[in-house]
Amino acid sequence: MAKKSKIAANERRKAVVARYAERRARSKELVRTGTPEERASAVRELGRQPRDASATRVRNRDSVDGRPRGHLTRFGLSRIRFREMAHRGELPGVTKASR
Repeated sequence: MAKKSKIAANERRKAVVARYAERRARSKELVRTGTPEERASAVRELGRQPRDASATRVRNRDSVDGRPRGHLTRFGLSRIRFREMAHRGELPGVTKASR
């Protein structure tokens, strides 16, 4: 089980990413396609945004207990939790590879 503070910090980051997503996308597009003046102002705008506005700062965590390592994106679980739930038959459509 991850520390509650780490899980809470990650949730805050997700909220900040969602809040700035549109502005960030506009600025990134200007950096790619704008004139040199537009690019410079877009880069400054990106620099003024909070560090946590970048989606890269969000950590994939297990949806049950918040474990940060061994995350399986398709299920939203860590490898350990996935294995436990699969053995108990709690994941529909998931079966063992060997019988």
